[in-house]
Amino acid sequence: MPKYDLEERTAGFAEKLIELCKKAPKNVVTIPIISQLVRSGTSIGANYCEANGASSKKDFKNKIFICKKEAKETKYWLRMLAKASVELKEECMVLWKEAQEYTLIFSKIASSTKT
Repeated sequence: MPKYDLEERTAGFAEKLIELCKKAPKNVVTIPIISQLVRSGTSIGANYCEANGASSKKDFKNKIFICKKEAKETKYWLRMLAKASVELKEECMVLWKEAQEYTLIFSKIASSTKT
């Protein structure tokens, strides 16, 4: 059975998000949405990498909480991009579902971590 690698999965998610944002039309509405989406979506994996190098359980739990927060924010911006660029709606929904999985995964990790 292959090892489940959340660092690799979140990095792949960020790469898909970047590709989506590169395809999005650039206009007064989409530019700020794209900017926010890239920030929050790439932050999930970055914070997970930081969590894995945490100096304490408290630091680990805090970074995991940030991962969860960023996943929730990413869902919001994906919803806004789907509204602003209807031609990208299906792709946004696929990534939204993955961001929702991260929200649940990081909630579970945070709740099972004792400080």
